[in-house]
Amino acid sequence: MNAHIITIGDEILIGQINDTNSMWLAFELVKLGISIDTIITIHDKKEDIINTLTVSLKKVDIVIMTGGLGPTNDDITKSTLAEYFNSKLSFSNDIYNNVLSFLKKRGVKTNDLNKLQAMVPDKALVLPNMQGTAPGLLFEQNNKICISLPGVSSEMKGIMNEFGFNAIKSRFDLPFNFYHTTLITGIGESQLAERIADWENTLPEEISIAYLPTPGILRLRLGMTGKDRIFVENKVNAEIDKLKLLIPELIFGENEQTLENIISELLIDKNATVSTAESCTGGSIAKTFTSVAGSSKWFSGSVVAYSNDIKNRFLNVPMTIIEEHGAVSQQVVELMAMGGRKQLKTDYCIATSGIAGPDGGTDDKPVGTVWIAIAGPDFVIAKCFKFGKEREINIKRTTIASLNMLRKALL
Repeated sequence: MNAHIITIGDEILIGQINDTNSMWLAFELVKLGISIDTIITIHDKKEDIINTLTVSLKKVDIVIMTGGLGPTNDDITKSTLAEYFNSKLSFSNDIYNNVLSFLKKRGVKTNDLNKLQAMVPDKALVLPNMQGTAPGLLFEQNNKICISLPGVSSEMKGIMNEFGFNAIKSRFDLPFNFYHTTLITGIGESQLAERIADWENTLPEEISIAYLPTPGILRLRLGMTGKDRIFVENKVNAEIDKLKLLIPELIFGENEQTLENIISELLIDKNATVSTAESCTGGSIAKTFTSVAGSSKWFSGSVVAYSNDIKNRFLNVPMTIIEEHGAVSQQVVELMAMGGRKQLKTDYCIATSGIAGPDGGTDDKPVGTVWIAIAGPDFVIAKCFKFGKEREINIKRTTIASLNMLRKALL
């Protein structure tokens, strides 16, 4: 079973916003056993919508569209779909009452444009929008369906979770798709491929494999499709178990886990706290920690010691040590970690000092040289990394490497 995802909006085509809707829809549809044949973004133009939809419905059984369902003049998707499916727009009191109720709860005055939200094609199945005013629409033609959704991400997700996915499952006999992603750090894509080559070469042909690299983290995804859910899961999981025996020190999690959430669980189990003393990462590690709900239980705070003066005054790193070894050194980063742990009164502290770039490197310490230290109750460990020349990527990779060092220390 294949599907096309179509996003409508000039704002995406000019790079004003990211198309996160397609990414989410693809992920969720694949879990239902639906393969995504094409993802495309088109202009808010009638002819573009009609031409793209015509091509899609010739190739696949399911088309999901997002965008263009609002009440303003540039929102033409609803009227275009009504014409395409030989449907007439008619006023729905139920939808209008929902719109009025939604706006009233938010203290928003209604106007004539809001009435347009209650105009729906008479041949469409209305998918209620509990988080906005524009309902979703489902059209059926020749045993194929087209679902049109608002472009607002929260509204689109709400409609699909409440009504859209169930509508798809009730209309099609779907296979079972199973994907398992192993989360790996500390090795490059080509190095990993070389190390696990024998395992990969013996994978059953019905199991697919994909390398999904991002700065600092490599996702290795196995997938299989079949009718028997238990058989498929067991088949894939058996290969995952083999992989874990090959590279146990490189694997930190699976599927949707994150390093910060894993660390959160470890710290809570130990009833321990952590702080950061950051130079080259400029607070990136602290920001990552605070993205976790409930992180106040275990994250105490951060010192962003970007200058040598701050390293000295707030983290008690002697200027003589900085002058002798340089700010980017094992000696300095260890003292930063110990100083941060003492000043912020935590069980653990992560410290970073490096040359993020693009300037500032030397022959001895080129751009991308980073020292990371972890100070704990009875230890201090430090490690030097050699990253690349791109500043933002260096900060990201340093953040991930820091989290992974802490994870290992906690284990």
